[in-house]
Amino acid sequence: MCGRYASTTTDKELRSLFDVVESVGAELPPSYNVAPTEQVRVVLERAPREEPKADAERQIRTVKWGLVPAWSNDPKIGSRLVNARSETIVEKPSFRTAAAKRRCIIAADGYFEWMKDPQGKKIPYFLHGSESVMAMAGLYELWPDPSKAEDGPDRWLWTTTVLTTQATDATGHIHDRSPVILSASFWEHWLDPSITDRDEVQAMVNSIPEPHLHPYEVSTEVNNVRNNRPEIIMPVHDSR
Repeated sequence: MCGRYASTTTDKELRSLFDVVESVGAELPPSYNVAPTEQVRVVLERAPREEPKADAERQIRTVKWGLVPAWSNDPKIGSRLVNARSETIVEKPSFRTAAAKRRCIIAADGYFEWMKDPQGKKIPYFLHGSESVMAMAGLYELWPDPSKAEDGPDRWLWTTTVLTTQATDATGHIHDRSPVILSASFWEHWLDPSITDRDEVQAMVNSIPEPHLHPYEVSTEVNNVRNNRPEIIMPVHDSR
């Protein structure tokens, strides 16, 4: 699963890496301990709202982590939908519409998982790839707040979820699930809003290769979401 991650990539870096043409909302500060329900930056492709028939534009946008389906009666459901199992995203009511129409990328430095030691104590690990930026596959949704005016600027709540898959590489002994990580060759297709066939989306997900991640133990300071500083993602043991 993915319950916490670190994200220090700047908007300038995101624009360069993902060929973004538009930035929506203010840039978020670096975070070494991103937790569910917090605001995060995502990369997506979408036609301008004022010109729905125009070509889609790649943009960076601030959304809330925890998917709220458009049909939901209560936005609190988002706290239970921070992850989506990639094997069933085109089938589950909470995710199938977003899987077909609203896919995104969440950039991370790496993510945290906890493994129990022989005494039952949970040991935190930070898992990262070979590249400086980990492109996690995500979905996003827009929820209309019935308490807001239909033409109000804050009527739509934007939310996201991180896709997960079975972990069998070096991460498997730490946790049986890991985020779906997209290599650069998948970015274009994953973000393409013209790909709406659910079978095609599922086939694309199934073809994403397993990432080769590198885990190392970090301080238990990460257990408290209020702790947010660079030292959190540093290894507690010297690897030399």
